Amino acid sequence: MTRISQILPLLALTLVTVFVAPPPAQAQPLRLQITEGVIDPMPIAVPAFVAEDSGGARYTDALARVVVANLTGTGLFREVPSQAHIARISSFDAGISFADWRAVNVQALITGAVSVSGNRMNVKFRVYDVVSGQQLGQGLQFAGTADDWRRMGHKVSDAVYSRITGEDGYFDSRVVFVSESGSRDNRTKRLAIMDQDGENVEFLSEGRSLVIAPRMSPSGDRVVYTSYESGSPRITLLNLSNRQRQMVGDQPGAMTFSPRFSPDGQSLVYSLARGGNTDLYRMDLRNGQQQQLTNSPSIATAPSFSPDGRFITFESDRSGTSQIYVMPANGGEARRISFGQGRYSTPVWSPRGDLIAFTKSNAGRFHIGVMRTDGSEERLLTASFLDEGPTWAPNGRVVMFTREAQGGDPSIYSVDITGRNLRRVTTQGPASDPAWGPLRP
Repeated sequence: MTRISQILPLLALTLVTVFVAPPPAQAQPLRLQITEGVIDPMPIAVPAFVAEDSGGARYTDALARVVVANLTGTGLFREVPSQAHIARISSFDAGISFADWRAVNVQALITGAVSVSGNRMNVKFRVYDVVSGQQLGQGLQFAGTADDWRRMGHKVSDAVYSRITGEDGYFDSRVVFVSESGSRDNRTKRLAIMDQDGENVEFLSEGRSLVIAPRMSPSGDRVVYTSYESGSPRITLLNLSNRQRQMVGDQPGAMTFSPRFSPDGQSLVYSLARGGNTDLYRMDLRNGQQQQLTNSPSIATAPSFSPDGRFITFESDRSGTSQIYVMPANGGEARRISFGQGRYSTPVWSPRGDLIAFTKSNAGRFHIGVMRTDGSEERLLTASFLDEGPTWAPNGRVVMFTREAQGGDPSIYSVDITGRNLRRVTTQGPASDPAWGPLRP
């Protein structure tokens, strides 16, 4: 049976209506199976959307380009360019000449239409399995402001990706990161946020003090990061809606850093250094109560919750070198899970719960890798002079990280968990410390 994708409820963008009856069942629906082997990207066509009024005309090609960039950027799809198209889409409701699309080897066709009245925009789309001559799922329509036209393109992309792969998309999401400018010996670092494709950058700090390691809340409405505004590292909590900041987790004579939210967003886990010891603490954001989770003369840092909130993975040098450990979320016995050659750091639990991403250094090279939560099936995805700080896409399919060439500036890259499709994320100048947020509502 054809899989009909479910669209998340929207706030800024509203799912207005289902306007096409479900297609009949087909024996072998179009489905791109994502495996760990190398795949031949599926050929797709995304003609310019149809303008249903004069206001929509300026967005027809732009919307299609966003969808194409998102889908082809996964490495799972390749575009059949418009110059090769035989058929033309001049009306959204016109019949599809499947033979013409088959003739240019298109397997999936995405058509769309856009209208704009004042600042109100409506976008609708359909997905077709060209090989079988069937529509996939139902046609859907989004409504929002024209200012949010790129978000509509991302929403369409998420729905198409889900229809064809059977997995959730990740395109309508944002990434908080550190934007860098100035010379290497006088570098300004500002907290910033952008769409996952590098567009719509907003600066969240003015750059008067050093900021590192931002993390977004599970609901995407807050950011926690380490600030050196006071001269030493302190955890700062930022509300994205009103831009209010507050220091959290302070204790007399201590430094706090490397914070991360719990899956429910109600607590933080972080490192606290005092008297030569660096231990993990947990703080309830509702009442400020703090709980010490580790007590060891070794360093414990870079904590990350499992998605069910039951466990924490972290790095520690208690064995003599930096390695990855897992322990219960309220403290207790920690179990080492990394045993390969080299040093392991910055572990991050996948939102699916099946993998832990990490940074590995060995023999003068740095890697981004993944392993099972028990440490088995370690797989290195990248290798360079310096790769560090992985962060997961909301669907657990892609990892983003910082890469720096010898003598060069840091940049943000992404890679599929199979190790395929290494890509640089376009940013306005040097950038580091990405942290991927959730799908937007």
